[in-house]
Amino acid sequence: MNKSLLLTVCCLIFTAGLTHAQQVREITLQEAIDIALENNFQLKQAENNLDLAEMRITSETADFLPSISSSARYSTQTGQQFVQETLSFTDLTSTSGSAGLNASIPIFNGFNNILTLRSSKASKLSSEETLKRAKENVIFNTATRYLTVLLNKQQLEDAKDNLETSLKLLEQTKAQVEVGSRPAVDQYNQEAQVADNEFTVTSQENQLRSNKLILVRTLQIDPLVEYEFVVPDFDPESAKSSTKMAQNVRGLVEEAMMNRGDVLSSEFDIESLEYQLKIAKGNLLPTLTGNASLSSSYSDQATILTGRDPITNEPIFEKVNFSDQFFDQRVNKSIGLSLSLPIFNNWNRMVQIESAKVNLKNAELGLENTKLQVIQEITQALNDYASFSAQLTAAEKSLIASQKAFETQQERYNVGASTLIELSQAQTQFFNAQSSRTRALYNLIFQEKLLDFYLGKLSDNSIEF
Repeated sequence: MNKSLLLTVCCLIFTAGLTHAQQVREITLQEAIDIALENNFQLKQAENNLDLAEMRITSETADFLPSISSSARYSTQTGQQFVQETLSFTDLTSTSGSAGLNASIPIFNGFNNILTLRSSKASKLSSEETLKRAKENVIFNTATRYLTVLLNKQQLEDAKDNLETSLKLLEQTKAQVEVGSRPAVDQYNQEAQVADNEFTVTSQENQLRSNKLILVRTLQIDPLVEYEFVVPDFDPESAKSSTKMAQNVRGLVEEAMMNRGDVLSSEFDIESLEYQLKIAKGNLLPTLTGNASLSSSYSDQATILTGRDPITNEPIFEKVNFSDQFFDQRVNKSIGLSLSLPIFNNWNRMVQIESAKVNLKNAELGLENTKLQVIQEITQALNDYASFSAQLTAAEKSLIASQKAFETQQERYNVGASTLIELSQAQTQFFNAQSSRTRALYNLIFQEKLLDFYLGKLSDNSIEF
């Protein structure tokens, strides 16, 4: 391969790699939400807690069944041991073993099993609502950061349009200065205006990059890839004509109390703690347990008297084999009831009862605080929604008026009836009106989603505008 061909191949490989590196991945709002729901670690933790709550229910249900255990023992003993045949102690090595099977079942334990199962079921419901609210948080936070990026993109477009207008005006002013129809100071003033507009564009570009990185971090995706976030179809008239403002606070609060996962989770926590208090009180009651056991043992020194020597009249012993010992002679069976009555346990049970009462009171106070917070959030959100709606209406009127004023000043400037300062002021007012309208639109859209979040209506893994 000659050098020119090798150089061509290297250039092609480099170009292909550069093209691949510059590929842009487009992400829609719904795709962003799906990615966030899949990657968010807090959501995964909530799902793990729900799995654990389900396992607790299985465990508490199994507590109604008997507890069965088995045991086995094998030992070798060397030293002085009593020998039945000689009725004396002798140095020897013996082996022995035993095995047993035990079962017990609670008959009455202060309703502990029933109350614990109910407490676990309430805890599971609480975990489900916590997971639901965690999803709503992920959806809302993702949508908020996504809207922030879109707002920055629109503000950057407005700044670029304003810069383009200033550049065109600078070219026009330069031409007029060259022919002597405008003073040189107009050109300097316009150059300063262009520099100021360029600074605004640079600032908006930096803000957009910063908020893109925040969104990428929220989605937990590769930050080295270039992403383009697609602008959804916004309908300002739909946002302004929303029926949310027509609803009263009381009706929205009632809706939130029925929907919000944090409120419902707190209610289920209180239910679980109520059962925990009953369990603590139940520990003062007696417990009745049924027991049964089966055991057997074996020793290689075990003997049985088989007769006497006809001459000496001494007893004759015969060792018993393993089968006869373990499966017949040494088998023990038992069945019975065990009653336990608590009398004094160093005040531990009373402390448990008081601790359960305090936990319950604290949970009830927490629920009341959450409800007050819901009322405050919805009231403030409705007030802000009405304010942003009015701001959008005013901003649109201001945009129409400032656009007409700028066009009029442009025409007057072209015929020499207006100064550059007047035209620059009209241009600035037009740009400010564009920015105000953009901010008002996105603020209204954000506020509508914020109100949905406060009402607990973002749990469908999607968001619409």
